[in-house]
Amino acid sequence: LCNCSSVGSASVAECNHTTGQCRCLAGYVGLHCESCAHGFYPEQGTHLCQPCACSPSGSSSAQCDHSGKCQCKVGVTGLKCDRCSEGYYRFNETTCEPCQCNNHSQTCNSSTGTCLNCQENTEGTHCELCKEGFYRTAHPAHTCQRCPCSIVASTGTCHIQPGEAAPRCDRCWTGYTGLNCNQCEQGYYNSDSICVRCKCNGNVDPARSPGVCRPDSGECIGCLYHTAGFHCERCEEGYARDPEGTNCTRKEATLGPEPREFTTSAPNATKATSFFTAVLNSTLSPTTLQTVFPISPSDNSTSTFADVSWTQFNIIILTVITIVVVLLMGFVGAVYMYREYQNRKLNAPFWTIELKEDNISFSSYHDSIPNADVSGLLEDDGNEVAPNGQLTLTTPMHNYKA
Repeated sequence: LCNCSSVGSASVAECNHTTGQCRCLAGYVGLHCESCAHGFYPEQGTHLCQPCACSPSGSSSAQCDHSGKCQCKVGVTGLKCDRCSEGYYRFNETTCEPCQCNNHSQTCNSSTGTCLNCQENTEGTHCELCKEGFYRTAHPAHTCQRCPCSIVASTGTCHIQPGEAAPRCDRCWTGYTGLNCNQCEQGYYNSDSICVRCKCNGNVDPARSPGVCRPDSGECIGCLYHTAGFHCERCEEGYARDPEGTNCTRKEATLGPEPREFTTSAPNATKATSFFTAVLNSTLSPTTLQTVFPISPSDNSTSTFADVSWTQFNIIILTVITIVVVLLMGFVGAVYMYREYQNRKLNAPFWTIELKEDNISFSSYHDSIPNADVSGLLEDDGNEVAPNGQLTLTTPMHNYKA
């Protein structure tokens, strides 16, 4: 009997009469066509021989295992070895090429080779660039470090020049300067880590001053045009705004024919000058006044005071007050001394005992008690008191007691 396989042979009863070889279908081999040919594998459950269909470019053999998986080359994967494995791209006639990602990624596009998921702050087709806001160090590892540039003061990007160890920011915003844009440029000052333009009301000249204002506080430096103040906002001492309120002009203080009419152009000085004039008239003589404030004669028989600053005015007022206080203290001290003298005089009694040949005279004087009662001072019943307060005691000789 031929005994050919009913699955793998063309006919169960047909075979070679000499050798007994059955006529096998494609994919089957064996005397009775019972096995799968090379490049085929038996399908589980049916035992039908299915073609392996391994990719000739990606597989190392046309034969596959019983599950139909082909033997792939390095860098190739898949059931039929028809695609590149992870870390490889460009499936061609020979094999897949490895991804070129500079060790910053393990995967790339299987067709173009563009690296995917670049790590360590890198980007680019092959992870060859640093992300925005990072720079590549000169260290042999060439890692990407964050730029020391604040986005408030700069674009946030930086680069490192060949031969330099520290990076520099690409571009600083207006008002900032320095390699890392961490300093305020001229005309700006640091206010809570933010550079703010100096406010000097146009009364400074950057060309003449080392800086328009102090970089730490914003105080204006070198106020011009006779201005002063933190922001050069007011006129300096001895100057006042002109009628237009723009320029500072020198103010003049004049004295009329009478000293009482002394006037000054200083702002809000009406009450101060009135008091000042009264003090001068009451405390200083014309000679002293002429010494303190030199007066130059004029054709109109009027006098002009030299410029008197508020400091001089305060000194004069303080001197007058000191003199008044000293005089007042002297007067109080004199009154106190006089009262002490009176009290001591009133409280200082004295006694006089006069011994005579036949009697004893005992007298007491006190201004506050001219009619004092001296009874009981001497233990004797024969005491006599004179109208003037004198006590006279007469006793037998060598027999008295005081």
